[in-house]
Amino acid sequence: MNSPPITVTRLDLKRLESHLETAAVRSLPGSSLLREELMRATVVESELVRPNIVTMNSTVRFVDEQTKAVFELTLVYPPQAGTPGTVSVFAPAGSALLGLAVGQSIKWQVPGGRLLQLRVDAVLSQPEALKEYHR
Repeated sequence: MNSPPITVTRLDLKRLESHLETAAVRSLPGSSLLREELMRATVVESELVRPNIVTMNSTVRFVDEQTKAVFELTLVYPPQAGTPGTVSVFAPAGSALLGLAVGQSIKWQVPGGRLLQLRVDAVLSQPEALKEYHR
């Protein structure tokens, strides 16, 4: 599977690596795929990330290219997951979206063998673009 380039902020990387070290997250089926994504990511300082990149706590509009369903969700860390309108970065769609730019598509294997194909249509809100580097 050929994956598009992704960009992750140094702060997001640090926080995600910390989550990946917890036993609860380490046992999740998608955690190894997320770890692989983080290893191949281009890492930038929060102040330098482009506003069209999906970062943590970004609200993104994306399309499931197989079903044509359109979603608007905020990419969150596990403690914030479960709130309506959010998707955990450890859920298949969440880990697939992290680091993508508007217009990029990715094919992502989900537990059970199904393949997601997601395309980012818009980053509706991004903390870094709002100069909110602590989120």
